[in-house]
Amino acid sequence: MQPVREEESSSIQNDPGNCSIPSGDSSVWADVSPLLSAACTDLQEGELIHGDNFNLFAAMSALEIMDPKMDSGMVSAFYSIDEAIESGFAPVPISSDKTVNVESIIDIMDHLLVCEATWHMGHSLAQTVFSCIYVLRPERTSSQALLHSYCRVIRATCRAVVSVVSDARTNEEEDLLTMTYGLPFNGDEDAKGLLLLNAVEETICRQLRACKATSAKRRLLEELEPLQTNPHLEEGFCKALLCRIRFRKHFLHALNCMRRPQGRGHELARKHIASCISELQSLLESAEFLRSNTVNNGETEIEERTTASGRQPIGFDSTLNKRLSAPTPPRAIKLLSWKKAIDYFVKLLHNLDQICAFSLEPDLDFVLQFVIQFHKSRPDLVSRAHLQLLLVQDGKLYGRDTFLTICARLLAIDVSKNHGLHLNEYILQLNQLMINLLKILCANTPWQRRKLGKILNDWSIFNVQMGINVGQLMQQDTSRSQKNGDRSLFILNHVYGWIEEQIHWVALRFLVLGFELDLYSPSEYCMVYWYMYIILWKLHEKARLRVLIVVHSEERKAKRNKEYSRDMAREDRISLWVLLIQCQTSLTQGLTLMIAALRNEGMCLKSQGPFNTENEKFTQHFELLQKASLPEYDAYESFSKSTAHASLDFLPAYECFRDAQKMAKDIKVGYANDPDKLAEVRGIEQVAEHNVIAVNLLCQDRSLKVSLEFTHHPYFATAIVRRS
Repeated sequence: MQPVREEESSSIQNDPGNCSIPSGDSSVWADVSPLLSAACTDLQEGELIHGDNFNLFAAMSALEIMDPKMDSGMVSAFYSIDEAIESGFAPVPISSDKTVNVESIIDIMDHLLVCEATWHMGHSLAQTVFSCIYVLRPERTSSQALLHSYCRVIRATCRAVVSVVSDARTNEEEDLLTMTYGLPFNGDEDAKGLLLLNAVEETICRQLRACKATSAKRRLLEELEPLQTNPHLEEGFCKALLCRIRFRKHFLHALNCMRRPQGRGHELARKHIASCISELQSLLESAEFLRSNTVNNGETEIEERTTASGRQPIGFDSTLNKRLSAPTPPRAIKLLSWKKAIDYFVKLLHNLDQICAFSLEPDLDFVLQFVIQFHKSRPDLVSRAHLQLLLVQDGKLYGRDTFLTICARLLAIDVSKNHGLHLNEYILQLNQLMINLLKILCANTPWQRRKLGKILNDWSIFNVQMGINVGQLMQQDTSRSQKNGDRSLFILNHVYGWIEEQIHWVALRFLVLGFELDLYSPSEYCMVYWYMYIILWKLHEKARLRVLIVVHSEERKAKRNKEYSRDMAREDRISLWVLLIQCQTSLTQGLTLMIAALRNEGMCLKSQGPFNTENEKFTQHFELLQKASLPEYDAYESFSKSTAHASLDFLPAYECFRDAQKMAKDIKVGYANDPDKLAEVRGIEQVAEHNVIAVNLLCQDRSLKVSLEFTHHPYFATAIVRRS
């Protein structure tokens, strides 16, 4: 930017057109056209007017006049909602022609569905759902029961979505905008919308029955007023309206049921979700009928249109609420198509159904695995907000179990006789750390990874502090016999060991998310797999120790109480998980050795470039892990030494892949009833198998070209060998 020319600034400030305007009620308006003309004449591109109260920061924050994206007064057909209504932009009744009436109402319903999906995808309510005058002023349609009740339910649905997202506070770095900027959003009368919509549905159902009735029965229903004038089209329009009404009704019921505490409404919510999915299929089927009755329908453009019929709906203007969008300038938006909006809602409903089908088992391992598996489907913000509110309620898991109880169950420890332990300072801190962890795991992928890296430091500090405290308590307890030892100290000691396991689990999740976000280049895979191997090795060690603690605790309980039955299913599940970690450990060790050998022999790219050395890239990727002392020694120095002399003839690379392949075959038997885990284990087995073959081929012929691809597993690479 060029410096301001003072002579130009002074000439403009002294311009006669630059009249001073007194403040207060006696303010007067002055024509600034001469000032703007002088500015355009004197200033060159990149120069600014410098005034006493107008600095560079103010200039950067100023609105650009005549820019539709920055000037809310531009590209607006109406100055206000009242002006649009007076001009007949949203007529009530919609038309005196009954045929146009019902078709136009269906178009409004379809376009509102598109607006709602577009709002979920990141645009403001003012430019999407509330761009409809009928939604902004539903009282105007009170004489038209169908449109009136539908708009009321739309508003109630938007409030339900805003409520769940706001309560979960997951939209900190999301796009879904919960701010309403003064829109008429909190109408209590909208609660009556469902009752009105039910009455309308019943009326249309009667009309549909009349269409299907025989001539004798039809005479009994002659008092019903048809939806439109053509009797041959009546049945099609009744079905098109009913599926839209029923979807809207069931969707609101599903959202309300899911907000019931402790998952009590999930069974009923699943029934409403199933109905929603069925009605969306009926919506798709109605499109052919609606398009067939539309004149001059452009088939080539139908995929981009926002209604099933392909017509433009009436009563919508995204510019009406621009003046309510402050303090941020309105954005130019592109609505989803009607078909894409339906696809969005189908995916959302399937995600909500997954949440409702969750068994709410008070097992933290089970919860974490469910959250990770749920995350693989790339759920949207609304479903993730519902999941978070289900998992964490009133500082408890599902609103029922404290995290002390959950940890004790993981370690098979009885805490029922330690009523004061839940008030322990470290237990309270652990409770908050677990709440934060679950909330982070319900966030979007980039936000989740960034926060996981930062929370590692909190866990590490907490772990050190708790270790010191447990050590001091153990020293104080040396004078006591083991039989009369402090039970609280025993529990704290085991919880302390479990915390180290959780820290390494979080670190592993942090590294894995880097693959999902494509943060690693092929030249960096070696250091990533080396770090994963270190974390997995330590995680396996801690998890195996927990298995021993659980088995020992269960055996002690069985001796004390002969009628006590061990939870063998849970023990088997933990043991399988430990075996899976061991399998992944062998696989990452093999990948590290294989890629290091390829690098050393010039068959794979090394980390290179004019801007960053390998050490700098190592620090950039793993700085947060090293701050949390994972590992405690100099990681880069250890990585360099352990990979410096790797070669393709190095037998451990073969053995690691073969060990992983063998363990994967054993694990598949245990996961026979878990399709998701079974698919993951099969992917690991295929990666190990193909890499053994690839290493064997490369040892025989060094001229082969090799590349790393993720064809069998999302974050374990497979070596693909080709001839040049």
